[in-house]
Amino acid sequence: MREKGFEQTQEDILRERASVLARTGESVYVALEKLNSIENAIEDRIKILYKTDENGNNKTETENGDKSNCSTEDLFNEINREIFRYNKAREYAKLRYYYLIITREAMGLRRHKMVEEIYKIPFKKKCIQRW
Repeated sequence: MREKGFEQTQEDILRERASVLARTGESVYVALEKLNSIENAIEDRIKILYKTDENGNNKTETENGDKSNCSTEDLFNEINREIFRYNKAREYAKLRYYYLIITREAMGLRRHKMVEEIYKIPFKKKCIQRW
């Protein structure tokens, strides 16, 4: 009876360790997905930036079919705001990654090569300058 209780406790501990590791990995994944989403928004705005007329006005259609006449200055500012958001989200992702490594270390897992490959933190972005 005692031995069965000990085995059950060991099993519960292992299950909890796996759960903690999964939640920590999931938090890194979610942070990287948000980062990817922001990066896509930046790229979309940069594509719009290069579709401007000779006066610097954007002449593309928006997703809902409206003609957009944004100035290039507005687009630069919007892109740079998104880059700031991206870099802030990147720092959050780096922190989540750090927590994952610490959690793995606490569980006795010392090799993180595979984790580095799966949860690759991209480089910081620099604000764009007006040409």
